Amino acid sequence: MSRRRIGIWYRLAAVIAKPPLLLLFKRDWRGMEHIPAEGGFITTVNHNSYLDPLSYAHYQYNTGRVPRFLAKAPLFSVPFVGMMLRGTGQIPVYRESTDALDAFRAAVEAIERGECVAFYPEGTITRDPEMWPMAGKTGAARIALQTRVPVIPVAQWGANLAVPPYAGTDKMRLFPRKTLIVRAGPPVDLDRFYDREPTPELLREATEAIMADITALLEEVRGEKAPDEPYDHRKARAEQRRKAAGEGKK
Repeated sequence: MSRRRIGIWYRLAAVIAKPPLLLLFKRDWRGMEHIPAEGGFITTVNHNSYLDPLSYAHYQYNTGRVPRFLAKAPLFSVPFVGMMLRGTGQIPVYRESTDALDAFRAAVEAIERGECVAFYPEGTITRDPEMWPMAGKTGAARIALQTRVPVIPVAQWGANLAVPPYAGTDKMRLFPRKTLIVRAGPPVDLDRFYDREPTPELLREATEAIMADITALLEEVRGEKAPDEPYDHRKARAEQRRKAAGEGKK
């Protein structure tokens, strides 16, 4: 499958976004050699700031292989933002609706056309108190096992220091200039999962393999060891409800 052109809309987005990124931030980019030069592929990226999609998109744009993100459907209704998302070929995700499978089909079709589809496997900005990747959702693994294209793990750090997650604009810390670190690794080894029934257990195992490679890259970036057990937001919420119910009975 040949390399797909970047296109005028992505170039327009770059003209708008790159100048402030270059002005406000330093960059530490590594691992671009792992981004395939040809054919469809998947990237799986950790998510720690509202800013990090721009940081990561800047990184990959400079490789010549632009990502197609899966973005929440309501964003496509926002004036100008929606126009840019549609123009650059981003994929709307409709949660809890009959259109939910459309994102899956669109992602597979994009990959089969030779494009890159970027996933945030955590599904949202991490809730881990120390900003490590959370337990991932299985969508990226499901598409990877169906298409058998390379899955490139990507770790990023630094956007969260400038624009902390779940914080107001008064918490932004643009100065002194922060360094946006993006590091891609070699493809995740998923061979042991091919030619097997995609059961929920198998998809969880494949997802854990993907998240393990992302986390290992982030450990290199941060120079720290991640927790042995990734933070699971659903389990944490269930525990909070259990505790609240217990306190309510006292």
